[in-house]
Amino acid sequence: MKRLILVLASGLGLGYSPVASGTVGTLLGIVIFLGMARVHALTYLIILFALFFFSCWLAARSEDILQKRDPGIIVIDEIVGYLVTMFTFPMHWHYILAGFLLFRFFDIFKIYPASYFDREGPPGYGVILDDVVAGIYANICLQIARLVLGA
Repeated sequence: MKRLILVLASGLGLGYSPVASGTVGTLLGIVIFLGMARVHALTYLIILFALFFFSCWLAARSEDILQKRDPGIIVIDEIVGYLVTMFTFPMHWHYILAGFLLFRFFDIFKIYPASYFDREGPPGYGVILDDVVAGIYANICLQIARLVLGA
């Protein structure tokens, strides 16, 4: 069971990348988004909420197994954060790329309250919530760009 938890939390092993594991893990988020992009927004949101709670559980169990707070191999948080970023956006390369870049920016710089959740969040939830906040920030930026550019 421990092995399955780590495989899932690490994005099917992508979190073991020796370089930029979060960025590599986000790539799986793109693949998952491609599978979810055509579902109704309410269905997307239901899947996202379920994935959020499952990811928090996975992250907490992974922290217990590895005896480390927010170990770098956990990338399920990047996947959830990217899916938050892409909520309500169509499957088009410019949104996918812009969402990826914006999400990575906000995930790396952890603008408050992401920094709070990263430092103070409870086991599992802290790992995921900072990326959810990054995803919300990235989604807002994409929404503004869509509005301003009329894309």
